[in-house]
Amino acid sequence: MEPVATLKFMATLTAQLGDQIVVGDGPKGSRVVIDVPSVSLVGDKINASLATQDAADWLTLSEDGKLGALDVRMTLKTDDDAFIYVEYQGRANMELGLIATAPTFQTSHTKYLWLNRIQAVAAGHLGSDGKLVYQLYEVVVAAED
Repeated sequence: MEPVATLKFMATLTAQLGDQIVVGDGPKGSRVVIDVPSVSLVGDKINASLATQDAADWLTLSEDGKLGALDVRMTLKTDDDAFIYVEYQGRANMELGLIATAPTFQTSHTKYLWLNRIQAVAAGHLGSDGKLVYQLYEVVVAAED
């Protein structure tokens, strides 16, 4: 029996990036904290937006500035008033604006408990307007003979 992973489309996440605080060089690289003032998550099973102004990316840049290590956290509120905590880490090609992340979710709302059980991956692109668009996929792991 071999485990096999496939991807199942889940939703589109759109985020508008806001103000930045350049903390500067530290032991892990150059730190930039980026505010995220608006987020929407839209899919067949979920429709949510930013619940509070708690969303930010604690980005660390490589010495040459070409690689970014993301550390993002936010709380979403669905259109039926459920709260969902989202966090993800990932890597960004800063030259091309292409990003790969691995989001996880936490909620106690019975309709969305399925989110607690999945690992997602996302492929994103940052536009010149500061809009970040991710395509989110559920990683489905199955046993294959």
